[in-house]
Amino acid sequence: MLQKLRAFFWPIQKVELKKVIPMFLLFFFFVFNYTILKDISEPLIVTARGSGAESIAFLKLWGTLPLALLFMFVYSKLSNRISKRALFYSIITFFISFYLLFGFVLYPLKDVLHPHAFADKLEAFLPKGLSGGVAVIRNWTFSLFYALSELWGTVGVSFLFWGFSNDTTKVSESKRFYSLFGIGAALAMMVAGPTNIYFSNLGKLALVDSWGVTLKYLMTTLFISGLSIIGVYYWINRYVLTDKRFKVAEKNTTTKEEKQKLSIREALKFILKSRYLLLIAGVVMGYSISVSFADIVWKNQLKQQFPDPCDYSAFIGYFSSMVSVLTLIFLFIGGGVVRKFGWKKAALTTPLVLLVAGVGSFGFIIFKDQLNGFVGFFGTSAIVMAIVFGTIQNALAKCFKFSFYEPTKEMVYIPLDNESRTKGKAAIDILVTKLSKAGGAFFLQALIIIFGSLAAIVPFIALILFGVIALWISSVVFLNKRFLKLTRCEIPKVAITNNIKIDSKTRKTEDKIFARKKSFAASKAVLKKARKKRKTPVS
Repeated sequence: MLQKLRAFFWPIQKVELKKVIPMFLLFFFFVFNYTILKDISEPLIVTARGSGAESIAFLKLWGTLPLALLFMFVYSKLSNRISKRALFYSIITFFISFYLLFGFVLYPLKDVLHPHAFADKLEAFLPKGLSGGVAVIRNWTFSLFYALSELWGTVGVSFLFWGFSNDTTKVSESKRFYSLFGIGAALAMMVAGPTNIYFSNLGKLALVDSWGVTLKYLMTTLFISGLSIIGVYYWINRYVLTDKRFKVAEKNTTTKEEKQKLSIREALKFILKSRYLLLIAGVVMGYSISVSFADIVWKNQLKQQFPDPCDYSAFIGYFSSMVSVLTLIFLFIGGGVVRKFGWKKAALTTPLVLLVAGVGSFGFIIFKDQLNGFVGFFGTSAIVMAIVFGTIQNALAKCFKFSFYEPTKEMVYIPLDNESRTKGKAAIDILVTKLSKAGGAFFLQALIIIFGSLAAIVPFIALILFGVIALWISSVVFLNKRFLKLTRCEIPKVAITNNIKIDSKTRKTEDKIFARKKSFAASKAVLKKARKKRKTPVS
């Protein structure tokens, strides 16, 4: 019984810790930076002069999308000229250098750099629905920081970490490792939340520009964490991947001439020509748009409650701490769900949960007048209940991202050949993610311009959200059939009731030394038993 529980919650053998622990630390630092940046960039934009939650919709289309396209162009050129390791170091160095520059140079000079007079003139004759776009121009350094912070989540977490993990992990290992890698993400959020709260409260003690002081502390922390990413990545390549037990054979590697001819357009053709990649794109699009729509409505309500950036950032810090605890709990469950119930049920968990929470969140906003009398009986209001359900929805979206969504999404890349994994994944994780958010932002902008405010378009957002979740669910169902066909194995409901037997079979190919010791011990036991039977009593 204890062995079955251990195999369900911790299916890692001692010899595998040499690989799991460094990957755990690498993911920890990636997600730590991601959480800090998310907690900073949103209060920075939402509470800026003349800005609000509406500005996020404009930024996703006119900020993050152009930068994502630019990154894809630069990455495509550099990937044909320098090695993967050099490219990894270059990208990380660029990001952490910019964050340090923002905290110590750009933010202190914001009053000089921001064109407030020009923005006031624009706001005077443009429609009210375009005020969010004017705020993006008015606070352009904040907008640049927000766009690059969003790009860290896509480039850093989705592309660099998971791309590296897919290149160095086997399918058999991914079913046991990927959910446990996410423990690093949960602990990162658990540390990032209190770190954000501590520096936000410390900044309040400053007599002048408390938010600027907080930013300097946090940007320095991000820089140190970025250097740690470089150090751990070097250690894995130097001491882990050189171990024969952890080597992964290359799949259908392309020649140098073919590699040099591959461009962004050809990377996009991978998605259009392959139905398998199209289905992955459907899953990624579903998550990106759903979380984006739910998040922007929630942020609009939070701004009314926390107008001060330090207070807003501190609340997000508490929120991140809550999410980290939930993520840590679900991570241990998520890996077991994949191994026991199969990929399909694990991948469907995230959209179904977001659908249920979304019904509660948007229901209390749309039908607030009808529900006020009912919830008033319990001493609250429909708006408060909408905020509660919105917080639950966003918390589950973030914790399920690392426990169910990311591990199941990354598993489906592993059976692909090397070229499809690298170029196809880059196109999906960067372009599809940003195009999805930008497309959603475009609809939001159009609706805001027509109806004048974000609050007036909540019913339309709800309809689009539920439609996208339906598309997400159907993509998972069809993708499951193709994934099982590629891996040539299906995990039935009763599969892995005895994880030890399956793990031992896997380890026979992965660790020859361990297998020989086990075989020798079994043979010795059989011989000993045979000798006892043949032994005659001595008179």
